[in-house]
Amino acid sequence: MMNERGKSDSFTVPANSLNQAEGPAAEVREGRELAKGNSLERNAPRTQSREGAPSALEDKIVQRATVEVMNPIYEQDFLGFSYGFRPGRSPHQALDALAVGIGTRKVSWVLDADIRKFYETLDQGWLVKFVEHRIADRRVVRLIQKWLKAGVLEEGKRVHSEIGTVQGGSISPLLSNLYLHYVLDLWVQQWRQKQAQGEVIFVRFADDFVAGFQYRYEAQRFLAELRERFAQFGLALHADKTRIVEFGRYAERNRRNRGDGKPETFNFLGFTHSCGQTRKGHFTVLRQTMRQRWQAKLRVLKEELRRRMHTPIREQGAYLRSVLLGHFRYYGVPMNGPALSAFRQAAGYLWRTVLRRRSQGNHLPWRRMRCYIARWFPPARVCHPYPLVRLGVFTQGGSRMR
Repeated sequence: MMNERGKSDSFTVPANSLNQAEGPAAEVREGRELAKGNSLERNAPRTQSREGAPSALEDKIVQRATVEVMNPIYEQDFLGFSYGFRPGRSPHQALDALAVGIGTRKVSWVLDADIRKFYETLDQGWLVKFVEHRIADRRVVRLIQKWLKAGVLEEGKRVHSEIGTVQGGSISPLLSNLYLHYVLDLWVQQWRQKQAQGEVIFVRFADDFVAGFQYRYEAQRFLAELRERFAQFGLALHADKTRIVEFGRYAERNRRNRGDGKPETFNFLGFTHSCGQTRKGHFTVLRQTMRQRWQAKLRVLKEELRRRMHTPIREQGAYLRSVLLGHFRYYGVPMNGPALSAFRQAAGYLWRTVLRRRSQGNHLPWRRMRCYIARWFPPARVCHPYPLVRLGVFTQGGSRMR
């Protein structure tokens, strides 16, 4: 089952630090993994930067080793609807879980929420308590405390802060997942099991999450209580980016009967989600590339092509091929083919514009340009299966969102 509860799965943390990682045997295993703990501590920490300056090489090595030790401990605790930065999980699994949940369950309202500056406002005191709840090895706890208190570089000056996680560190994704596991995931599971009357789905990837509800009043009550919950741990929802939208199998019919027009859309993990229909007329969640992401990628591509204007065509073509392959591999989901083709075509126009500016007499007819595009551009094709196929929800048991 995806949602087997670990021993620490309660939505509050006890006052006294506990280690429940399979008793003494787990402590011995953790101690063996960090048998060279003294040398690890001598290598840490180095000053981090909010502006993206990388950690020192020694810190990165130690952080990566710490993550490898802590991952098996917390993987047995993390819940099934958490997908971000976990072994064997990907953004597309989160996207498919959301699509299947909306399409197969009684979801009529969607909470599209955004945590305001999560990585910068995370409370370090609470984070250390959460770590101590499962980790008894004081060497690991001291290393994490040192990384958190190393400070950040702002305009060339070292600034100490009691909030925020390790910027650019290998351990930052695990610590953020750990924080939201206790602050959000366990609370959501408890709220859904004990307070919800209708069906509720929940999907989280890192600090991005979406919740679906059968009834609007429950979505509103959930949002109000979530604000209070976050306030207890130093977090807040973005006022402009958090909203409740009518979305689901019956949204279009209900809004048409009220004269409200088409259902609204929401964004999640780079895709705009909207209500659509299959060729047979059945409801489906239509996922298309976010327009903002599409345009931003083209702007970056334009600047890079200008910088490479006088490099050989072979090098430009190889670069564009790698960019398009990466774009298709992420955004190549079913029913997003038109957006993929449009991006490929736009990249071709940009490339032709740059090639024509290499010299005043270079007109570059489209007949030759099409040969370049056919030689270097990969075809725009869907790379991912349908959500129902990937998750295999036609088997008995709980779904991936519960």
